[in-house]
Amino acid sequence: MRMKMAGLLGLAALCGAAWVAPAAAQEALIESVCLVTDVGRVNDGTFNQYAYEGMLAAAEDFDLEVTFIETQAQTDYEANLATCVDEGYDAVITVGFLIADATLAAAEANPDVFFIGVDQFVPEGSPTNYVGVQFREDEAGFLVGAMAALMTESGTIAGVYGIDIPPVVKFRNGFEQGARFINPDINVLGVYIDSFTARDRGASAAEQFIGEGADVIFGAGGPTGSGAIAFAASAGALVIGVDQDEYFTTFLGGEAAGAENIITSAVKRVDQSVYLSLKALVNGDLETFGGGGTRVLSAANDGIGFAPPHDADVPEAVIERVTAILEGLKDGSIETGVDPITGELLKMM
Repeated sequence: MRMKMAGLLGLAALCGAAWVAPAAAQEALIESVCLVTDVGRVNDGTFNQYAYEGMLAAAEDFDLEVTFIETQAQTDYEANLATCVDEGYDAVITVGFLIADATLAAAEANPDVFFIGVDQFVPEGSPTNYVGVQFREDEAGFLVGAMAALMTESGTIAGVYGIDIPPVVKFRNGFEQGARFINPDINVLGVYIDSFTARDRGASAAEQFIGEGADVIFGAGGPTGSGAIAFAASAGALVIGVDQDEYFTTFLGGEAAGAENIITSAVKRVDQSVYLSLKALVNGDLETFGGGGTRVLSAANDGIGFAPPHDADVPEAVIERVTAILEGLKDGSIETGVDPITGELLKMM
């Protein structure tokens, strides 16, 4: 069902004062947008929701007609994309690494429709109506890994991850590198789980790690990771969320059990990437849109960061130390040691 998004969300409330509604667009290339989620829902508290919120913010500011399709299984990708195209939407947002092949095929078959692929790498020679948006997840992971190392009392921390695709590998290796940046001898545990929607399996992994002495748990795998940190926090461990500030999603703004134990989240500004891509199309700015290539959001352009501790008891000295690391990542004086494309560890000279 199509809908006009006027007055649904205040942009300042969603994205902070840095985003100001622009003047009326000239020569707009789009008037309507269709979003296709990865397996998951637009209120799942992870990057599907963040992409959706970025679309809503753009819809409000630019009077776009928008809709969304929630993917139930990976086999539905092609059909869901076809639905967006067949219903005449000018732009299609697809969320997740796993839908990249279907997005590329749809872009090649529909040159008059613009495609924005979140967490997708656009290979050389791809059509100019398709842009990929990637993030330095290794930098976000590095930040929260440093915080985990600063906050642990047992000397053991852990991560519960989803499928080992590049963005998740970047999170894991970044987290482990950040922890060792603070304490080279820290004990770091971790596991990949072959699903992004298995909350129960995430919780079981967290329970196992707590049994092995971990007192800080990072969850980076959609609802699987959220299930891990929800269990761990309710069991008394400190936890770290991912993608957006999970204090407001998984922990319901402080209302859910264990909310006092979420010390931060590794933040990817998926909302900003979607918003800016749609803004470029509304303004007729194909150069900024960057079709046929991949835009990377990093510490240097405020595309990643870490969330505040909210109800958690995190010393100001810890926040200051992690903030200093963020500044080091921004100016290049600190490097993660992680390949920004594959997520694999780099061989240091």
